[in-house]
Amino acid sequence: MHQAAILFPVIALAAWTFAVLMLIPYQRFKAVLNKQISGADFKFGESANVPPHVSIPNRNLMNLLEMPVLFYVACLMLYVTHTASSVVLMLAWIYMALRIMHSLVHLTYNNVIHRLVFFAGSNLVLLAIWIAFSMALAA
Repeated sequence: MHQAAILFPVIALAAWTFAVLMLIPYQRFKAVLNKQISGADFKFGESANVPPHVSIPNRNLMNLLEMPVLFYVACLMLYVTHTASSVVLMLAWIYMALRIMHSLVHLTYNNVIHRLVFFAGSNLVLLAIWIAFSMALAA
């Protein structure tokens, strides 16, 4: 396996994160134009007046900047140490897919149980990536 391949799921998740970022101003401007809220509702973050469909993209972006940091670090360390295997690459793609599924549930019908399944699954895969990295270093 070519070591740079481990960076492609990183790029894909970063691209997804930027896509979610673009939803934030879209939803906010749409809500302001529809007079659901005013610009002042964002003066100190999001006020209680902001409807859930407007605040969820922001919350999802925060989710994409929390646990995925450990994914980015692990993948970079795998790349730098030349320890990325085909198994770890597969796990990285699964992690990325689970994070996107988590976002899609969160941004659409927002069923908490479904979100939890994707979130927990992604964290288990992330743990497996870290265990595989640790074992590769110890070998």
